[in-house]
Amino acid sequence: MPKTTPDTVAAVDLGSNSFHMLVARSLDGQLSVLDRLHDMVRLAGGLDAERRITPEASARALACLERFGQRLRHMPPGSVRAVGTNTLRSARNAKEFLDAAERALGHPIEVISGVEEARLIYAGVAHGIAGDGRRRLVMDIGGGSTELIVGEGAEPLHMESLYMGCVSMSHAHFPDGEVTPKRWRRAVLAARGELEPHEELFRRLGWTDAIGASGTLRAVYRSVVESGWSDAGITPAGLQRLIEVLLKAGKVERLDLPGVSASRLPVFAGGVAVVAAAFEALGIERMRVSDSALREGLLYDLLGRIHEHDGLRTRTVTGLAARYNVDREQAARVRETALELLARAAEPWSLEEESAARLLGWAAELHEIGLAIAHSGYHKHGAYILANADLAGFSRRDQALLATLVRAHRRKFPVAEMDLLPAAWIDDARRLAVLLRVAVVLHRGRSPVPLPPLQVIAARRSLALVFPPGWLDQHPLTQADLEQEAAYLAEVGFELRFS
Repeated sequence: MPKTTPDTVAAVDLGSNSFHMLVARSLDGQLSVLDRLHDMVRLAGGLDAERRITPEASARALACLERFGQRLRHMPPGSVRAVGTNTLRSARNAKEFLDAAERALGHPIEVISGVEEARLIYAGVAHGIAGDGRRRLVMDIGGGSTELIVGEGAEPLHMESLYMGCVSMSHAHFPDGEVTPKRWRRAVLAARGELEPHEELFRRLGWTDAIGASGTLRAVYRSVVESGWSDAGITPAGLQRLIEVLLKAGKVERLDLPGVSASRLPVFAGGVAVVAAAFEALGIERMRVSDSALREGLLYDLLGRIHEHDGLRTRTVTGLAARYNVDREQAARVRETALELLARAAEPWSLEEESAARLLGWAAELHEIGLAIAHSGYHKHGAYILANADLAGFSRRDQALLATLVRAHRRKFPVAEMDLLPAAWIDDARRLAVLLRVAVVLHRGRSPVPLPPLQVIAARRSLALVFPPGWLDQHPLTQADLEQEAAYLAEVGFELRFS
């Protein structure tokens, strides 16, 4: 993460239907757009029967990212945030694709959860419309998922990510582009089925304004408004006229509608089916459309991380610790010691201290979270919670790394779990795990009495701790714990010395 605010920031959205790039300059907290690029890659349409990205789809996607990379490769680390959504959440060979994609783009790519995607979409919409403080419903239809959010002002109140999108629905119900009344009913019923578990809660929450945010909803909006079927947003009557035209055409390629490009036609019917189902299920009477969504949300979130020193993720960690009744005093002691060890070891271990301190600090705050389930194997319970919870601000890789550090903080060193991390992270993760383990051992007695001054000497695969004369003799349990820890680390080729 850059230590000073970059002049220019960028967001890249690897969606299931389209890839988008947005470059902007931040001026007094507002974004001034410098450049936009997009390409309808249709990654979701390039999944085979085993949900693997085909070579053809991968080639299209990588060619697009090479073009984006020409614009972004010179930008400093931390000034570009790139995320993958539904298709990269589910593709079985996503890891192999992401390795090549990061090389093409020249920047890291995160895969985010559906709920995190919903949060970022809402942030983009909230920044892009007048802040009237009213409760609003935001809907975004992607290629493989649909996000629904109810919020007030800048704060989302409830978020859902549903497993349906314009690409997946079109492939499932209109694979050859033919739109018949029977197929249409099946498509809308399938979408209603996805919405059904959430209808009551969304209706109970209520809203005064409905806002659409996606290429599908913008295309529907332009179709009904420019065709004269609605004069202010998408309405049930205007939507019904659009459906009648779809059914009368019988084939999507026969459609000639304002706002619907030739490249969108193959996935348009599936998208309209999702819109129709949502209007029916949620009782939407009128929906206006926002030009801002996920990409703008990414940029504002990135600026927030830079200016607020990652305040959102810190608040997420604090909230999670409170929910699981973590002993905050013990967590604070472990955190302080772990960060002191990092300050001595960062340079010899070539760790980027700012980002490493952030991650190590969060892991220390949450290392005992699994105690809320059971003491036996609590490090494993904690890792499971962190790997699977919806954590605002965290990507899936963030969560995997945090979960692995918590898993690794005690008992035998989890080599197999470490090896599942991205290759570029494994060495740093092992070293951070060593620091966390040592900090936990030093505070195993849970005493509020501060530790004595320590001399710390780090080398490539070793860590030496030098205590004041006589201190270890006066604390034989700590010495025994350090001896056991040294034995655990020796099994993985790491040397822990103390004297």
